[in-house]
Amino acid sequence: MCDEECETCDTVTQRAVQASPAQPEVNPAATQTDAPFWEQIVQSKNPQNKQRSPPDVLRVASWQLDDVQQWMGTVEPYSDELRDCLLNEAIDGQVLLALTEQDVRDMRYKLNYKLTFGEMKKFWLTVYNMQLQWRQKQQLQQPAQKVLLNGGPAVSSAPLVLGISSNLGSPTSLGNVFLASNVAVETCPCPEAQDMSDAQQEKSKLLEAPEYFKTAISLGYSFMVTWITSFVMVIVHERVPDMKRYPPLPDIFLDNVPHIPWAFNMCEITGSLLFTIWLVVLIFHKYRMVLLRRFFALAGTVFLLRCVTMLITSLSVPGTHLQCNQKDFAIDDPTVDVFGALVIRMTRAYRIWSGLGMSIQGVRTCGDYMFSGHTVALTLLNFFITEYTPRNLYFLHTLTWLLNMFGIFFILAAHEHYSIDVFVAFYITSRLFLYYHTLANNRALMQSDSTRTRIWFPMFSYFESSVDGIIPNEFDTPGTLMDSLVQQIVRIKDQAVFIANRMWLARQQVSQRPSLDIFRNSDLDNRNSAMGSKLRRSSAQAPQQFKRTTKDAVATVVATDLRTSFTEKKVL
Repeated sequence: MCDEECETCDTVTQRAVQASPAQPEVNPAATQTDAPFWEQIVQSKNPQNKQRSPPDVLRVASWQLDDVQQWMGTVEPYSDELRDCLLNEAIDGQVLLALTEQDVRDMRYKLNYKLTFGEMKKFWLTVYNMQLQWRQKQQLQQPAQKVLLNGGPAVSSAPLVLGISSNLGSPTSLGNVFLASNVAVETCPCPEAQDMSDAQQEKSKLLEAPEYFKTAISLGYSFMVTWITSFVMVIVHERVPDMKRYPPLPDIFLDNVPHIPWAFNMCEITGSLLFTIWLVVLIFHKYRMVLLRRFFALAGTVFLLRCVTMLITSLSVPGTHLQCNQKDFAIDDPTVDVFGALVIRMTRAYRIWSGLGMSIQGVRTCGDYMFSGHTVALTLLNFFITEYTPRNLYFLHTLTWLLNMFGIFFILAAHEHYSIDVFVAFYITSRLFLYYHTLANNRALMQSDSTRTRIWFPMFSYFESSVDGIIPNEFDTPGTLMDSLVQQIVRIKDQAVFIANRMWLARQQVSQRPSLDIFRNSDLDNRNSAMGSKLRRSSAQAPQQFKRTTKDAVATVVATDLRTSFTEKKVL
Protein backbone atom coordinates (compact mmCIF):
# COMPACT_ATOMS: atom_id res chain seq x y z
CA MET A 1 0.00 0.00 0.00
CA CYS A 2 1.25 3.44 -0.88
CA ASP A 3 1.36 6.27 1.63
CA GLU A 4 -1.30 8.99 1.62
CA GLU A 5 1.17 11.47 0.16
CA CYS A 6 1.81 9.15 -2.80
CA GLU A 7 -0.43 8.66 -5.80
CA THR A 8 -2.21 5.34 -5.97
CA CYS A 9 -1.16 2.65 -8.42
CA ASP A 10 -4.43 2.89 -10.38
CA THR A 11 -4.10 6.65 -10.78
CA VAL A 12 -0.55 6.30 -12.07
CA THR A 13 -1.65 3.58 -14.50
CA GLN A 14 -4.55 5.65 -15.84
CA ARG A 15 -2.30 8.67 -16.28
CA ALA A 16 0.26 6.59 -18.16
CA VAL A 17 -2.42 5.12 -20.46
CA GLN A 18 -3.89 8.55 -21.17
CA ALA A 19 -0.44 9.86 -22.03
CA SER A 20 0.05 7.13 -24.63
CA PRO A 21 -3.18 5.24 -25.51
CA ALA A 22 -1.93 3.41 -28.59
CA GLN A 23 1.84 3.13 -28.14
CA PRO A 24 3.92 1.20 -25.63
CA GLU A 25 6.30 4.10 -25.28
CA VAL A 26 5.46 7.27 -23.41
CA ASN A 27 5.51 10.43 -25.43
CA PRO A 28 8.52 12.44 -24.23
CA ALA A 29 6.60 15.66 -24.68
CA ALA A 30 3.89 14.41 -22.39
CA THR A 31 6.31 13.48 -19.66
CA GLN A 32 8.28 16.72 -19.83
CA THR A 33 5.51 19.03 -18.74
CA ASP A 34 7.47 19.89 -15.64
CA ALA A 35 11.09 20.73 -16.14
CA PRO A 36 13.48 18.49 -14.17
CA PHE A 37 15.23 19.85 -11.15
CA TRP A 38 18.63 20.03 -12.80
CA GLU A 39 17.13 21.77 -15.89
CA GLN A 40 15.62 24.46 -13.64
CA ILE A 41 19.02 25.02 -12.01
CA VAL A 42 20.74 25.30 -15.38
CA GLN A 43 18.14 27.65 -16.82
CA SER A 44 18.41 29.90 -13.76
CA LYS A 45 22.22 29.97 -13.90
CA ASN A 46 22.75 29.85 -17.66
CA PRO A 47 19.99 31.75 -19.56
CA GLN A 48 21.82 31.22 -22.82
CA ASN A 49 21.21 27.47 -22.57
CA LYS A 50 17.42 27.76 -22.57
CA GLN A 51 17.17 27.32 -26.33
CA ARG A 52 19.49 24.29 -26.32
CA SER A 53 17.50 21.15 -25.59
CA PRO A 54 19.35 18.52 -23.55
CA PRO A 55 19.25 14.81 -24.51
CA ASP A 56 16.12 12.95 -23.50
CA VAL A 57 16.49 11.61 -19.97
CA LEU A 58 14.20 8.69 -20.77
CA ARG A 59 16.75 7.40 -23.28
CA VAL A 60 19.76 7.87 -21.01
CA ALA A 61 20.47 4.13 -21.12
CA SER A 62 21.32 4.43 -24.82
CA TRP A 63 23.51 7.51 -24.49
CA GLN A 64 26.96 7.33 -25.98
CA LEU A 65 30.03 9.27 -24.87
CA ASP A 66 29.13 12.20 -27.12
CA ASP A 67 25.61 12.35 -25.67
CA VAL A 68 27.06 12.51 -22.16
CA GLN A 69 29.36 15.34 -23.21
CA GLN A 70 26.40 17.19 -24.75
CA TRP A 71 24.37 16.68 -21.58
CA MET A 72 27.29 18.03 -19.54
CA GLY A 73 27.26 21.21 -21.61
CA THR A 74 23.54 21.80 -21.08
CA VAL A 75 23.35 21.39 -17.32
CA GLU A 76 26.41 23.14 -15.86
CA PRO A 77 29.62 24.81 -17.07
CA TYR A 78 31.89 22.09 -15.74
CA SER A 79 35.67 22.20 -16.10
CA ASP A 80 37.59 20.50 -18.89
CA GLU A 81 39.20 18.24 -16.30
CA LEU A 82 35.82 16.70 -15.43
CA ARG A 83 34.91 16.36 -19.10
CA ASP A 84 38.21 14.62 -19.80
CA CYS A 85 37.58 12.33 -16.85
CA LEU A 86 34.19 11.24 -18.20
CA LEU A 87 35.63 10.77 -21.66
CA ASN A 88 38.76 8.90 -20.63
CA GLU A 89 36.92 6.61 -18.24
CA ALA A 90 34.28 5.79 -20.92
CA ILE A 91 31.31 6.94 -18.83
CA ASP A 92 28.29 6.51 -21.08
CA GLY A 93 24.59 6.51 -20.25
CA GLN A 94 24.49 3.14 -18.53
CA VAL A 95 27.52 3.98 -16.39
CA LEU A 96 25.93 7.33 -15.56
CA LEU A 97 22.83 5.59 -14.20
CA ALA A 98 24.94 3.26 -12.05
CA LEU A 99 27.21 6.04 -10.75
CA THR A 100 27.44 6.49 -6.98
CA GLU A 101 28.77 9.22 -4.73
CA GLN A 102 31.76 7.04 -3.88
CA ASP A 103 32.56 6.75 -7.60
CA VAL A 104 32.52 10.55 -7.93
CA ARG A 105 34.79 10.83 -4.91
CA ASP A 106 37.19 8.29 -6.41
CA MET A 107 37.65 10.49 -9.46
CA ARG A 108 39.76 12.76 -7.32
CA TYR A 109 41.25 10.53 -4.63
CA LYS A 110 41.95 7.36 -6.62
CA LEU A 111 41.99 8.38 -10.28
CA ASN A 112 43.94 11.56 -9.37
CA TYR A 113 41.91 14.01 -11.47
CA LYS A 114 42.33 17.60 -10.31
CA LEU A 115 38.73 18.30 -9.35
CA THR A 116 37.56 20.73 -6.71
CA PHE A 117 35.33 19.63 -3.88
CA GLY A 118 32.52 21.92 -4.94
CA GLU A 119 32.59 20.70 -8.54
CA MET A 120 32.41 17.08 -7.43
CA LYS A 121 29.44 17.84 -5.17
CA LYS A 122 27.60 19.74 -7.92
CA PHE A 123 28.25 16.99 -10.43
CA TRP A 124 26.99 14.34 -8.04
CA LEU A 125 23.80 16.29 -7.24
CA THR A 126 23.15 16.73 -10.96
CA VAL A 127 23.68 13.03 -11.67
CA TYR A 128 21.56 11.99 -8.71
CA ASN A 129 18.62 14.19 -9.72
CA MET A 130 18.90 12.93 -13.30
CA GLN A 131 18.75 9.36 -12.00
CA LEU A 132 15.63 10.18 -10.01
CA GLN A 133 14.02 11.80 -13.07
CA TRP A 134 14.83 8.74 -15.16
CA ARG A 135 13.37 6.45 -12.55
CA GLN A 136 10.12 8.37 -12.26
CA LYS A 137 9.66 8.32 -16.02
CA GLN A 138 10.40 4.61 -16.13
CA GLN A 139 7.73 4.00 -13.51
CA LEU A 140 5.23 6.00 -15.54
CA GLN A 141 6.10 4.04 -18.65
CA GLN A 142 5.96 0.57 -17.15
CA PRO A 143 2.26 0.60 -16.01
CA ALA A 144 1.26 1.79 -19.47
CA GLN A 145 3.16 -1.11 -21.00
CA LYS A 146 1.46 -3.51 -18.58
CA VAL A 147 -2.05 -2.30 -19.53
CA LEU A 148 -1.31 -2.39 -23.23
CA LEU A 149 0.22 -5.86 -23.00
CA ASN A 150 -2.82 -7.22 -21.13
CA GLY A 151 -5.67 -5.74 -23.17
CA GLY A 152 -4.39 -3.27 -25.73
CA PRO A 153 -3.04 -3.58 -29.24
CA ALA A 154 0.02 -5.52 -30.18
CA VAL A 155 3.23 -4.15 -28.80
CA SER A 156 6.32 -3.98 -30.90
CA SER A 157 9.53 -5.28 -29.47
CA ALA A 158 11.18 -2.54 -27.48
CA PRO A 159 14.94 -2.37 -26.98
CA LEU A 160 16.49 -3.35 -23.69
CA VAL A 161 16.59 -0.52 -21.21
CA LEU A 162 18.65 -0.19 -18.07
CA GLY A 163 16.47 -0.77 -15.01
CA ILE A 164 17.44 0.22 -11.49
CA SER A 165 16.30 -1.80 -8.50
CA SER A 166 13.89 -0.50 -5.91
CA ASN A 167 16.59 1.00 -3.72
CA LEU A 168 17.55 3.62 -6.27
CA GLY A 169 16.37 6.34 -3.93
CA SER A 170 19.52 6.24 -1.83
CA PRO A 171 22.59 7.97 -3.27
CA THR A 172 24.95 5.18 -2.39
CA SER A 173 22.84 2.27 -3.58
CA LEU A 174 22.55 3.13 -7.29
CA GLY A 175 24.81 0.36 -8.41
CA ASN A 176 22.19 -2.41 -8.46
CA VAL A 177 21.67 -2.45 -12.21
CA PHE A 178 19.83 -5.03 -14.27
CA LEU A 179 18.63 -5.30 -17.85
CA ALA A 180 14.88 -5.49 -18.42
CA SER A 181 12.55 -5.32 -21.39
CA ASN A 182 8.87 -4.50 -21.11
CA VAL A 183 8.89 -5.00 -17.34
CA ALA A 184 5.40 -5.06 -15.81
CA VAL A 185 5.09 -3.30 -12.49
CA GLU A 186 3.11 -5.51 -10.12
CA THR A 187 3.49 -3.34 -7.05
CA CYS A 188 2.92 0.30 -6.35
CA PRO A 189 5.55 2.45 -8.10
CA CYS A 190 5.69 4.99 -5.29
CA PRO A 191 9.40 5.49 -4.54
CA GLU A 192 8.75 6.33 -0.89
CA ALA A 193 7.30 2.86 -0.28
CA GLN A 194 10.26 1.07 -1.90
CA ASP A 195 13.37 3.03 -0.94
CA MET A 196 15.78 1.67 1.63
CA SER A 197 18.19 4.02 3.31
CA ASP A 198 21.88 3.36 3.91
CA ALA A 199 21.30 3.11 7.65
CA GLN A 200 18.77 0.33 7.15
CA GLN A 201 21.16 -1.52 4.89
CA GLU A 202 23.90 -1.24 7.48
CA LYS A 203 21.55 -2.53 10.18
CA SER A 204 20.51 -5.45 8.00
CA LYS A 205 24.16 -6.38 7.57
CA LEU A 206 24.74 -6.27 11.29
CA LEU A 207 21.60 -8.26 12.14
CA GLU A 208 23.40 -11.53 11.57
CA ALA A 209 24.55 -14.34 13.80
CA PRO A 210 26.18 -12.98 16.97
CA GLU A 211 29.24 -15.23 16.37
CA TYR A 212 29.51 -16.81 19.76
CA PHE A 213 32.65 -18.69 18.76
CA LYS A 214 34.60 -15.48 18.14
CA THR A 215 33.37 -14.11 21.46
CA ALA A 216 34.53 -17.30 23.18
CA ILE A 217 37.95 -16.97 21.53
CA SER A 218 38.32 -13.39 22.77
CA LEU A 219 37.20 -14.46 26.25
CA GLY A 220 39.77 -17.25 26.27
CA TYR A 221 42.45 -14.80 25.14
CA SER A 222 41.60 -12.38 27.96
CA PHE A 223 41.41 -15.24 30.48
CA MET A 224 44.86 -16.45 29.47
CA VAL A 225 46.33 -12.93 29.72
CA THR A 226 44.92 -12.45 33.24
CA TRP A 227 46.66 -15.64 34.36
CA ILE A 228 49.93 -14.53 32.78
CA THR A 229 49.59 -11.13 34.47
CA SER A 230 49.02 -12.74 37.88
CA PHE A 231 52.04 -14.99 37.46
CA VAL A 232 54.24 -12.07 36.33
CA MET A 233 53.10 -10.06 39.36
CA VAL A 234 54.38 -12.87 41.59
CA ILE A 235 57.73 -12.81 39.77
CA VAL A 236 58.16 -9.05 40.02
CA HIS A 237 57.27 -9.14 43.73
CA GLU A 238 60.20 -11.50 44.23
CA ARG A 239 62.45 -9.00 42.39
CA VAL A 240 61.24 -5.78 44.07
CA PRO A 241 64.20 -3.50 44.97
CA ASP A 242 65.18 -3.15 48.60
CA MET A 243 63.54 -0.07 50.09
CA LYS A 244 66.63 0.75 52.18
CA ARG A 245 69.02 0.72 49.25
CA TYR A 246 66.60 2.16 46.68
CA PRO A 247 64.39 4.96 48.09
CA PRO A 248 61.40 6.32 46.15
CA LEU A 249 62.23 8.15 42.94
CA PRO A 250 61.63 11.91 42.67
CA ASP A 251 58.11 12.60 41.42
CA ILE A 252 56.49 16.02 41.00
CA PHE A 253 53.00 14.90 42.00
CA LEU A 254 53.95 12.54 44.83
CA ASP A 255 56.36 15.05 46.33
CA ASN A 256 53.64 17.71 46.55
CA VAL A 257 50.53 15.70 47.45
CA PRO A 258 50.30 14.15 50.90
CA HIS A 259 49.53 10.49 51.32
CA ILE A 260 45.81 9.64 51.76
CA PRO A 261 45.43 6.13 53.23
CA TRP A 262 41.87 5.47 52.04
CA ALA A 263 42.41 6.83 48.51
CA PHE A 264 43.31 3.52 46.89
CA ASN A 265 40.13 1.87 48.16
CA MET A 266 38.14 4.79 46.73
CA CYS A 267 39.85 4.22 43.39
CA GLU A 268 38.66 0.62 43.33
CA ILE A 269 35.15 1.68 44.33
CA THR A 270 35.00 4.09 41.38
CA GLY A 271 36.20 1.27 39.14
CA SER A 272 33.46 -1.01 40.47
CA LEU A 273 30.87 1.68 39.72
CA LEU A 274 32.17 2.04 36.15
CA PHE A 275 32.08 -1.71 35.72
CA THR A 276 28.45 -1.81 36.88
CA ILE A 277 27.48 0.83 34.30
CA TRP A 278 29.33 -1.07 31.59
CA LEU A 279 27.56 -4.29 32.59
CA VAL A 280 24.16 -2.61 32.20
CA VAL A 281 25.17 -1.29 28.77
CA LEU A 282 26.25 -4.78 27.73
CA ILE A 283 23.01 -6.40 28.87
CA PHE A 284 20.71 -4.07 26.93
CA HIS A 285 22.86 -3.32 23.86
CA LYS A 286 21.60 -5.05 20.74
CA TYR A 287 25.11 -5.93 19.51
CA ARG A 288 26.49 -7.03 22.85
CA MET A 289 28.60 -9.81 21.36
CA VAL A 290 30.57 -7.38 19.21
CA LEU A 291 31.14 -5.18 22.27
CA LEU A 292 32.31 -8.13 24.33
CA ARG A 293 34.75 -9.24 21.63
CA ARG A 294 36.26 -5.79 21.41
CA PHE A 295 36.44 -5.35 25.17
CA PHE A 296 38.17 -8.69 25.76
CA ALA A 297 40.54 -8.17 22.84
CA LEU A 298 41.64 -4.69 23.93
CA ALA A 299 41.86 -5.54 27.63
CA GLY A 300 43.90 -8.65 26.91
CA THR A 301 46.28 -6.78 24.61
CA VAL A 302 46.89 -3.89 27.04
CA PHE A 303 47.48 -6.16 30.03
CA LEU A 304 49.78 -8.40 27.98
CA LEU A 305 51.85 -5.33 27.15
CA ARG A 306 51.82 -4.43 30.84
CA CYS A 307 53.34 -7.83 31.65
CA VAL A 308 56.31 -6.99 29.45
CA THR A 309 56.88 -3.48 30.79
CA MET A 310 56.74 -4.40 34.50
CA LEU A 311 58.91 -7.48 34.00
CA ILE A 312 61.83 -5.97 32.11
CA THR A 313 62.36 -3.03 34.52
CA SER A 314 61.75 -3.02 38.29
CA LEU A 315 61.13 0.43 39.74
CA SER A 316 61.68 1.22 43.40
CA VAL A 317 58.74 1.37 45.77
CA PRO A 318 56.98 4.77 45.34
CA GLY A 319 55.93 5.24 48.97
CA THR A 320 57.58 4.64 52.32
CA HIS A 321 54.25 3.53 53.80
CA LEU A 322 54.28 0.41 51.63
CA GLN A 323 55.70 -2.70 53.27
CA CYS A 324 57.37 -4.32 50.29
CA ASN A 325 60.11 -6.86 50.90
CA GLN A 326 61.30 -9.41 48.40
CA LYS A 327 61.87 -11.88 51.23
CA ASP A 328 58.10 -12.11 51.68
CA PHE A 329 57.76 -13.93 48.35
CA ALA A 330 61.27 -15.39 48.15
CA ILE A 331 61.63 -19.19 47.89
CA ASP A 332 64.83 -19.86 49.83
CA ASP A 333 64.14 -23.43 50.93
CA PRO A 334 66.83 -25.63 49.30
CA THR A 335 64.61 -28.68 49.56
CA VAL A 336 62.05 -27.19 47.15
CA ASP A 337 62.72 -28.29 43.61
CA VAL A 338 61.73 -26.50 40.40
CA PHE A 339 58.30 -28.14 40.25
CA GLY A 340 57.60 -27.30 43.89
CA ALA A 341 58.60 -23.67 43.33
CA LEU A 342 56.29 -23.53 40.30
CA VAL A 343 53.41 -24.88 42.37
CA ILE A 344 54.04 -22.25 45.07
CA ARG A 345 54.12 -19.45 42.49
CA MET A 346 50.96 -20.72 40.79
CA THR A 347 49.19 -20.80 44.16
CA ARG A 348 50.15 -17.17 44.81
CA ALA A 349 49.11 -16.24 41.26
CA TYR A 350 45.72 -17.85 41.81
CA ARG A 351 45.26 -15.78 44.97
CA ILE A 352 45.94 -12.62 42.97
CA TRP A 353 43.76 -13.75 40.04
CA SER A 354 40.79 -14.72 42.21
CA GLY A 355 40.92 -11.35 44.00
CA LEU A 356 41.15 -9.45 40.66
CA GLY A 357 44.29 -7.76 41.99
CA MET A 358 42.20 -5.44 44.17
CA SER A 359 43.23 -4.34 47.62
CA ILE A 360 39.63 -4.39 48.85
CA GLN A 361 39.76 -8.13 48.14
CA GLY A 362 42.85 -8.49 50.35
CA VAL A 363 45.41 -8.60 47.53
CA ARG A 364 48.68 -6.72 48.17
CA THR A 365 51.42 -6.74 45.55
CA CYS A 366 54.63 -4.85 44.97
CA GLY A 367 56.83 -4.21 41.96
CA ASP A 368 54.03 -4.02 39.34
CA TYR A 369 54.41 -0.31 38.76
CA MET A 370 55.07 0.30 35.07
CA PHE A 371 52.30 0.76 34.12
CA SER A 372 49.20 1.08 36.32
CA GLY A 373 46.65 -1.70 35.85
CA HIS A 374 44.00 0.22 37.78
CA THR A 375 44.35 3.14 35.37
CA VAL A 376 43.99 0.76 32.43
CA ALA A 377 40.74 -0.65 33.82
CA LEU A 378 39.28 2.79 34.60
CA THR A 379 40.18 4.22 31.18
CA LEU A 380 39.00 1.23 29.23
CA LEU A 381 35.62 1.17 30.98
CA ASN A 382 35.18 4.91 30.50
CA PHE A 383 35.93 4.79 26.77
CA PHE A 384 33.67 1.81 26.14
CA ILE A 385 30.74 3.39 27.99
CA THR A 386 31.05 6.70 26.13
CA GLU A 387 31.49 4.96 22.76
CA TYR A 388 28.53 2.61 22.97
CA THR A 389 25.91 4.86 24.52
CA PRO A 390 23.92 7.59 22.72
CA ARG A 391 25.69 10.91 22.24
CA ASN A 392 22.91 12.87 23.92
CA LEU A 393 23.50 11.21 27.30
CA TYR A 394 25.70 14.07 28.44
CA PHE A 395 25.18 13.39 32.13
CA LEU A 396 26.33 9.77 31.81
CA HIS A 397 29.40 10.67 29.76
CA THR A 398 30.36 13.45 32.16
CA LEU A 399 29.94 11.06 35.08
CA THR A 400 32.17 8.40 33.54
CA TRP A 401 34.89 10.89 32.75
CA LEU A 402 34.74 12.29 36.29
CA LEU A 403 34.99 8.77 37.71
CA ASN A 404 37.97 8.09 35.47
CA MET A 405 39.81 11.25 36.45
CA PHE A 406 39.01 10.92 40.14
CA GLY A 407 40.12 7.29 40.06
CA ILE A 408 43.49 8.36 38.64
CA PHE A 409 43.77 11.06 41.29
CA PHE A 410 43.06 8.54 44.05
CA ILE A 411 45.81 6.25 42.72
CA LEU A 412 48.35 9.05 42.92
CA ALA A 413 47.03 10.32 46.26
CA ALA A 414 47.50 6.84 47.73
CA HIS A 415 51.14 6.87 46.51
CA GLU A 416 50.64 3.42 44.97
CA HIS A 417 52.10 4.38 41.59
CA TYR A 418 54.41 6.96 40.11
CA SER A 419 52.94 9.67 37.92
CA ILE A 420 54.66 8.17 34.88
CA ASP A 421 52.89 4.86 35.53
CA VAL A 422 49.48 6.51 35.40
CA PHE A 423 50.29 8.71 32.40
CA VAL A 424 51.67 5.84 30.31
CA ALA A 425 48.70 3.63 31.23
CA PHE A 426 46.16 6.28 30.18
CA TYR A 427 48.00 7.06 26.95
CA ILE A 428 48.49 3.45 25.82
CA THR A 429 44.91 2.43 26.67
CA SER A 430 43.30 5.42 24.96
CA ARG A 431 45.53 5.13 21.86
CA LEU A 432 44.86 1.43 21.42
CA PHE A 433 41.12 1.99 21.83
CA LEU A 434 41.07 4.79 19.28
CA TYR A 435 43.29 2.95 16.79
CA TYR A 436 41.15 -0.16 16.98
CA HIS A 437 37.87 1.69 16.49
CA THR A 438 39.29 3.91 13.76
CA LEU A 439 40.24 0.84 11.74
CA ALA A 440 36.90 -0.84 12.44
CA ASN A 441 34.68 2.19 11.74
CA ASN A 442 36.46 3.10 8.50
CA ARG A 443 36.18 -0.43 7.06
CA ALA A 444 39.91 -0.99 6.97
CA LEU A 445 39.37 -4.64 6.05
CA MET A 446 37.13 -3.68 3.10
CA GLN A 447 39.73 -1.52 1.38
CA SER A 448 41.80 -2.67 -1.58
CA ASP A 449 45.04 -2.33 0.42
CA SER A 450 43.82 -4.34 3.43
CA THR A 451 46.70 -6.85 3.20
CA ARG A 452 48.91 -4.71 5.44
CA THR A 453 46.12 -4.42 8.00
CA ARG A 454 45.60 -8.18 8.04
CA ILE A 455 49.34 -8.81 8.51
CA TRP A 456 49.94 -6.27 11.29
CA PHE A 457 46.64 -6.80 13.09
CA PRO A 458 45.69 -10.47 12.71
CA MET A 459 43.44 -10.58 15.77
CA PHE A 460 41.62 -7.45 14.64
CA SER A 461 41.20 -8.97 11.16
CA TYR A 462 39.67 -12.12 12.61
CA PHE A 463 37.31 -10.48 15.07
CA GLU A 464 36.14 -7.69 12.72
CA SER A 465 35.89 -9.65 9.48
CA SER A 466 32.08 -9.67 9.50
CA VAL A 467 31.48 -6.15 10.91
CA ASP A 468 30.97 -3.50 8.26
CA GLY A 469 31.06 0.04 9.56
CA ILE A 470 30.07 1.74 12.80
CA ILE A 471 28.10 -0.25 15.34
CA PRO A 472 24.76 1.56 15.88
CA ASN A 473 23.88 2.26 19.49
CA GLU A 474 20.58 0.38 19.62
CA PHE A 475 19.24 -1.13 22.81
CA ASP A 476 16.72 -3.82 23.68
CA THR A 477 13.84 -3.15 26.00
CA PRO A 478 13.37 -5.48 29.00
CA GLY A 479 10.47 -7.13 27.17
CA THR A 480 12.40 -7.87 24.00
CA LEU A 481 15.38 -8.94 26.09
CA MET A 482 13.25 -11.46 27.96
CA ASP A 483 11.72 -12.69 24.71
CA SER A 484 15.13 -13.24 23.15
CA LEU A 485 16.34 -14.94 26.33
CA VAL A 486 13.34 -17.29 26.28
CA GLN A 487 13.95 -18.00 22.61
CA GLN A 488 17.58 -18.83 23.30
CA ILE A 489 16.58 -21.14 26.15
CA VAL A 490 14.00 -22.89 23.96
CA ARG A 491 16.53 -23.23 21.15
CA ILE A 492 19.12 -24.72 23.50
CA LYS A 493 16.49 -27.07 24.92
CA ASP A 494 15.47 -28.21 21.44
CA GLN A 495 19.07 -28.84 20.50
CA ALA A 496 19.65 -30.79 23.71
CA VAL A 497 16.54 -32.92 23.09
CA PHE A 498 17.59 -33.52 19.50
CA ILE A 499 21.09 -34.61 20.56
CA ALA A 500 19.63 -36.85 23.29
CA ASN A 501 17.31 -38.50 20.77
CA ARG A 502 20.18 -39.08 18.39
CA MET A 503 22.26 -40.66 21.15
CA TRP A 504 19.31 -42.85 22.25
CA LEU A 505 18.71 -44.05 18.71
CA ALA A 506 22.40 -44.82 18.28
CA ARG A 507 22.39 -46.88 21.48
CA GLN A 508 19.25 -48.71 20.38
CA GLN A 509 20.87 -49.61 17.09
CA VAL A 510 24.00 -50.84 18.84
CA SER A 511 21.95 -52.95 21.28
CA GLN A 512 19.89 -54.52 18.45
CA ARG A 513 22.87 -55.56 16.35
CA PRO A 514 23.75 -58.78 18.34
CA SER A 515 20.15 -60.10 18.13
CA LEU A 516 20.08 -59.41 14.43
CA ASP A 517 23.38 -61.26 14.04
CA ILE A 518 21.91 -64.23 15.96
CA PHE A 519 18.89 -64.28 13.67
CA ARG A 520 21.11 -64.03 10.64
CA ASN A 521 23.31 -66.90 11.89
CA SER A 522 20.25 -69.07 12.62
CA ASP A 523 18.94 -68.39 9.13
CA LEU A 524 22.28 -69.34 7.65
CA ASP A 525 22.36 -72.52 9.70
CA ASN A 526 18.86 -73.44 8.55
CA ARG A 527 19.80 -72.76 4.97
CA ASN A 528 22.97 -74.80 5.30
CA SER A 529 21.11 -77.72 6.91
CA ALA A 530 18.48 -77.61 4.18
CA MET A 531 21.13 -77.60 1.52
CA GLY A 532 22.91 -80.50 3.23
CA SER A 533 19.73 -82.58 3.43
CA LYS A 534 19.05 -81.91 -0.24
CA LEU A 535 22.56 -83.00 -1.13
CA ARG A 536 22.21 -86.15 0.92
CA ARG A 537 18.88 -86.97 -0.71
CA SER A 538 20.30 -86.42 -4.14
CA SER A 539 23.32 -88.59 -3.37
CA ALA A 540 21.02 -91.35 -2.02
CA GLN A 541 18.66 -91.18 -4.97
CA ALA A 542 21.40 -91.05 -7.58
CA PRO A 543 22.05 -94.89 -7.79
CA GLN A 544 18.36 -95.67 -7.94
CA GLN A 545 17.83 -93.15 -10.69
CA PHE A 546 20.86 -94.57 -12.48
CA LYS A 547 19.43 -98.09 -12.18
CA ARG A 548 16.03 -96.91 -13.41
CA THR A 549 17.63 -95.18 -16.34
CA THR A 550 19.63 -98.30 -17.21
CA LYS A 551 16.57 -100.56 -17.02
CA ASP A 552 14.60 -98.17 -19.23
CA ALA A 553 17.40 -98.07 -21.77
CA VAL A 554 17.65 -101.86 -21.87
CA ALA A 555 13.91 -102.20 -22.20
CA THR A 556 13.89 -99.71 -25.05
CA VAL A 557 16.66 -101.53 -26.86
CA VAL A 558 14.90 -104.88 -26.38
CA ALA A 559 11.61 -103.50 -27.63
CA THR A 560 13.35 -102.06 -30.65
CA ASP A 561 14.97 -105.39 -31.44
CA LEU A 562 11.64 -107.20 -31.10
CA ARG A 563 9.95 -104.71 -33.45
CA THR A 564 12.76 -105.10 -35.95
CA SER A 565 12.59 -108.91 -35.89
CA PHE A 566 8.79 -108.86 -36.17
CA THR A 567 8.98 -106.55 -39.15
CA GLU A 568 11.53 -108.73 -40.89
CA LYS A 569 9.36 -111.84 -40.33
CA LYS A 570 6.30 -110.02 -41.70
CA VAL A 571 8.19 -108.98 -44.79
CA LEU A 572 9.34 -112.52 -45.49
